[in-house]
Amino acid sequence: MRMPEPDTDVIAGRVRIAKDLSAIVSGDGVIADEDELRVYESDGLTAYQQIPLIVVLPANTAQVSGVLRYCHENGIKVVPRGAGTSLSGGALPLADGIILGLGKFNRVLEVDFDNRCAVVQPGVTNLAITGAVSHRGFYYAPDPSSQIACTIGGNVAENAGGVHCLKYGLTTNNVLGVEMVLINGEVVRLGGKQLDSGGYDLLGVLTGSEGLLGVITEVTVRILRAPATARALLIGFQSASAAGQCVADVIGAGIIPGGMEMMDKPAIHAAENFVHAGYPLDVEALLIVELDGPEAEVTHLIESVEDIARKVGAVHLRVSQSEEERQTFWAGRKAAFGAMGRISPDYLCMDGTIPRHRMPEVLNGIAEMSERFGLRCANVFHAGDGNLHPLILYDANTPGELEKAEEFGGDILRLCVKVGGVLTGEHGVGVEKRDLMGEMFSEDDMKQQQRLKCAFDADGLLNPGKVYPTLHRCAELGRMHVHHGQLKFPDIPRF
Repeated sequence: MRMPEPDTDVIAGRVRIAKDLSAIVSGDGVIADEDELRVYESDGLTAYQQIPLIVVLPANTAQVSGVLRYCHENGIKVVPRGAGTSLSGGALPLADGIILGLGKFNRVLEVDFDNRCAVVQPGVTNLAITGAVSHRGFYYAPDPSSQIACTIGGNVAENAGGVHCLKYGLTTNNVLGVEMVLINGEVVRLGGKQLDSGGYDLLGVLTGSEGLLGVITEVTVRILRAPATARALLIGFQSASAAGQCVADVIGAGIIPGGMEMMDKPAIHAAENFVHAGYPLDVEALLIVELDGPEAEVTHLIESVEDIARKVGAVHLRVSQSEEERQTFWAGRKAAFGAMGRISPDYLCMDGTIPRHRMPEVLNGIAEMSERFGLRCANVFHAGDGNLHPLILYDANTPGELEKAEEFGGDILRLCVKVGGVLTGEHGVGVEKRDLMGEMFSEDDMKQQQRLKCAFDADGLLNPGKVYPTLHRCAELGRMHVHHGQLKFPDIPRF
C-alpha cells in the first residue's frame, strides 16, 4: 500500500531543509534525490511504502544532536531508522518528515570481559556482537531470526527477543546502559556497566519505546559465557495440541530450556525444502528443544524431556550428536520466514503472545480463521514463552488479498488478547497494530502512556503516527518533562 506522495509545498521545503542539514552532516550524509530516497520507502513491513522528505545519515553523536536540535527548532518530524528490518512498520517514513539513519554507527567501541559487557554503536548487527566476543568463549544472548541483519539499536527500540529468550531474557534483560539524544539535541546517558542504577528505571522505559522518546547512539550490553554443552532435540507430533502439551509439561517439570521453538506442518515443509535440516515431513507439529549447561546436567535433562515427550505422544524424536547437527536444527527454524518465499509471493508476519496453556485453543482458532478467510497460514513461534508468529500467506497482485490478510491478522491478535495475551511479544506496535491498541488498553491507559511520551517529546516530532491510534496534545494531558536525564512530574493530574 503506497502512501500519498508529498505535495508541492513539501517538495519546495525539501530543498531548503536539505541545504540546512548539509551544514550539519556534510559529504554524502544528506539524501534528497527522489530515486535515492526510494531505497528508504519501506521497512520489513513491505505492504506499506512512503518516500521520506529527506534521509540524513549522521556519522557521530554530535551530528545526531545537531540534526535533532534543528528539527526541534523548525518543527520537522523525525523517523529514526536502523537496518529497516522492523516487521511492524516502526521505521515507515513520513512524506513531511526526515529519516534519521544510523547505519554509519557500526563500530564495537569496547569489550570489557572483566565486567562481562560490550559497548557498541546502534548500527552494529546483533550477530556481530557475538562475533566480537566469541574468541573468548562469550556471546550475546538475544538472537532474533534476523540477527544477521538487524541492529542493536533497533533491538532496543522494539525489545527484540529470539529463540533463546526463554532462558536468557529479551533485550531489556541484556541491556545495561545507553547514550541517547533527546529531540532538543540534549545528550543523556542512562545506566552503564553497573548491574543496576538508582532512581526511575528510564532504561526500562526506553527499551521497547519504538523510537518515540529519543535516538540511541550507544548501547552497553551484557555478554554471557557460552555454556559448556548445548544439545538440541527434534520432537515431532501428530497434532499441535500434543506439542503444546509437551511444552507445558516440560516447563511444569521445572525445566527451562535454552530455547523451545515450534513449527506447524506448512512451516516444517517450507523450511526443510529450503535448508534441508533433516526435519520429519510426516508430522503436524515439530518442537526444537535446546538444553545447555554442564554436560552431566544436559544429559540428564535430555532424558527427562524425552520421557515427557513420549508420554504425550511424540512420534519422532532425534537428539543432536554434534555441534554441527545442533546448528543445522536451528538453521531451518531461523530461515523459516525467508523460506515462505518458496510457497507464497507475500506474507504478513504476525506477533502476539499468549499464555502457554492456551496454545492449542489459539492454534485451532487460527486454523478456523484460515478457512474463513481463504488464506493459508504457517505457524512459527517461540513456544516456551508463548510468542506466536503466524505467517499469513497472500498475493499482493490479487485484488483484495492484502486487505483480507490484514483482517485475518487483526483477528489473530484479538484472539491473543481475549485469551489473556498481548498484542506484541517483540516486533512492536508500529503502524501494524496501532489501531488494535484499544483491544488491550483503555483510553485512559493510552493517555497515561502518552503523558510519558510528552515528557520526552512535547511537540510529537519523534516517529509520529506510530503506536497510538489517537494522539492527544500534551497540554491536554498534563505534562511531565525530562531535564538533564531526569524525569520530572510537575503537573500530573490526580485520578
